Amino acid sequence: MDDTLSPNDLRQQRIDNLESLRDAGYTPYGSAFKRDGRFEELSEAYEEGKSIRLAGRLVTRREMGKSVFAHLQDGSGRIQIYLKKNQIGEDAFAALKRVDLGDHLGITGTWFTTRTGEQTVQVEEWTLLSKSLLPMPDKWSGLEDVEIRYRQRYLDLIANPDVRKVFNQRIAIVREIRSFLNERKFDEVETPMMQSIPGGAAATPFQTHYNALSMEMFLRIAPELYLKRLLVGGFDRVFELNRNFRNEGLSRNHNPEFTMLEIYEAYGNRESMQTLIQDLLLHLADTVIGSRKVGTEEEPVDLDHWREVPYDDLIRERAGEDFFDLDEAGQRERAESMGCHVDPSWGPVEVTQEIFEKCIEKTLVDPTLVTRLPAELVPLAKPCVDDPSKVDVFELIIGGKEIAPGYNELNDPLLQRERLQAQAGEDAMKFDADFLCALEHGMPPAGGMGVGIDRLVMLLTGSEAIRDVILFPQMKLRS
Repeated sequence: MDDTLSPNDLRQQRIDNLESLRDAGYTPYGSAFKRDGRFEELSEAYEEGKSIRLAGRLVTRREMGKSVFAHLQDGSGRIQIYLKKNQIGEDAFAALKRVDLGDHLGITGTWFTTRTGEQTVQVEEWTLLSKSLLPMPDKWSGLEDVEIRYRQRYLDLIANPDVRKVFNQRIAIVREIRSFLNERKFDEVETPMMQSIPGGAAATPFQTHYNALSMEMFLRIAPELYLKRLLVGGFDRVFELNRNFRNEGLSRNHNPEFTMLEIYEAYGNRESMQTLIQDLLLHLADTVIGSRKVGTEEEPVDLDHWREVPYDDLIRERAGEDFFDLDEAGQRERAESMGCHVDPSWGPVEVTQEIFEKCIEKTLVDPTLVTRLPAELVPLAKPCVDDPSKVDVFELIIGGKEIAPGYNELNDPLLQRERLQAQAGEDAMKFDADFLCALEHGMPPAGGMGVGIDRLVMLLTGSEAIRDVILFPQMKLRS
């Protein structure tokens, strides 16, 4: 490739090569090619002299007079190929001059090992499967521009093997989650993504219009209320790997479209969910990552070191043993002295939560189960038996981020109605009367939990931004 050519000239040069190949009898966008397997599988089954058929994208080429060494790449790895003029014929060798990096080739040949010990395919015949009209990034040495990496993820996957590894690990994590829960007799279900009332969390929904029913609808912010309806209906153990949508900000830890795992177990409780999430995380670390030491180099996480601590104890550790003895003015003053922003309209719960979010959460690196939260923060959870101002929940914080909240689910329909009415205020959109109707038919005691899959993948793969673990993250349109 000539680095002095403009992008338009490079594209035209490739179109010219396409036409030359077509004139030589090659079909630039050919039919399917029967291959013997993906490169990883083929390499593992290597046998000297064995015939083989493979297909992939041309990513490197080194010409040596009457022979060419090159590499093909597929979704599992790379394989070296070797083409000799006297082996494939003069016309086929001449046509190679018109093949560009990025083109997809089908190869028929035999295995051999080079003097340097590299598995290589001696090509007997090649065919063109697809012509690339635009050049690959930076001669395949890597794609560094973060903006391009996110907007054109396909180039990122081609050019950066570490990126492909992260997404392969994400695929494996989701697969292992399903396997783990299936083995424990949890049933995977699906609930509506369009809802007339967005419930199950406090968040701003995306709104749309349903033409056929002439009504406003909302993309779900959480599946919780529908999954609890299934507990009422007799499902004992359910889970959903679901897409949620929240019309809120973008950040290193937030994307408006994200993936959650929600799990509910009839006759379980907060403790059973704690056991489940600990077992699940250790299973994923062992089977997918191969280590219980995860996180980033700057902030390593030890998944063998878990701590359980009440919310109020963490507040006292950071804001002072006397914090809950202070009056409202004193608590506000203490919070501001710690660098927290305190809105004049906030009460004690909001002030305390600001301290937790701004001064405490980010310091919890190894797995920490924060329990006994204020009831106002979690209206769908059951009160603690010894103190109804607290709810029997945990928030699992790892690497300074919330990974999973888990509850002893509230199944008292009268108390649930009272809490939801208080939360909704005069906003009828936030009040799901049908859910309360279901609850009044009797929901068994249950444990429930939500796991943020994107953040979990960030943790296990050591990725620093949520966009690094989402194949196509939300981006602002180019101006």
